[in-house]
Amino acid sequence: MIHSRIIPFLDVQSLAPGRAIEVLFRDVDNSFILYLSDDTASSEAQERIIRLETREALIWLNEAPQDEGSFWN
Repeated sequence: MIHSRIIPFLDVQSLAPGRAIEVLFRDVDNSFILYLSDDTASSEAQERIIRLETREALIWLNEAPQDEGSFWN
């Protein structure tokens, strides 16, 4: 694990507060894996895994606080 962060948000349907968890890993091949998980009040929680190139991993690491969560789109 290289870095993790928690991003608070409001669930669109219920307006309940939730949080998204993003974790950046480096695997044995020196490639990067971004794990995304949200914690919502609904049963529709989402998890995703995205493989990143080195440049994309650096962009994710250096995102400004207002841009965090950009890989959810």
